[in-house]
Amino acid sequence: MEKKIITISRQFGSGGRTVGHQVAEKLGIPFYDKELVDQIALESGFSAKFVEEHGEHSPGKSLLSYAFAPQGIPGVMNGLSTADFLWNIQCNVILQLAEKGPCVIVGRNADYILKDREDTLHIFVHADKEFRADRIVRLYGESEKSPQSRLNEKDKRRKVNYQHYTGRTWGDAKNYDVTFNTGMLGVDYVSDIIVDMVRRSQEK
Repeated sequence: MEKKIITISRQFGSGGRTVGHQVAEKLGIPFYDKELVDQIALESGFSAKFVEEHGEHSPGKSLLSYAFAPQGIPGVMNGLSTADFLWNIQCNVILQLAEKGPCVIVGRNADYILKDREDTLHIFVHADKEFRADRIVRLYGESEKSPQSRLNEKDKRRKVNYQHYTGRTWGDAKNYDVTFNTGMLGVDYVSDIIVDMVRRSQEK
């Protein structure tokens, strides 16, 4: 089956976003990351910054954070909590982008939202903590929190969000077509492999 849409799920600091951008450039197809956030912000009425932080992160680091999150007001956001309201819009936007044609979509649980499309290649990008810690410091600079704490917090909240809305385990290999260790293979090589996979699927 020809693969036209690529979803990139990733551990924080693993380079998944860069991989996705490179794949899109090499294939000459749209890349949705910040653009996806902007579209969700436009349709939800929330700021892009708010969507960036809350669209794929749980309110806290456990599933209980959803149970205690403020619930919606009847007549406002259809009575949904902010998280559920964003999730519904996120699903609709991702489904619409996929219908437009070939593209690369980073994060936002797109692998689950598009799980029923046979023309989609689902990728998970990961790396060891030392590689990722070094990378986030180089890209984003130092902060009051240690690099390890930043990695743990981001990944935990993504994991909880994913489990809450999909019922699946984030990062579990069986949820994806293939997983890549960028710490071992390198970001550039991983993007080359994905491009080759897509092109080979087009030859069948």
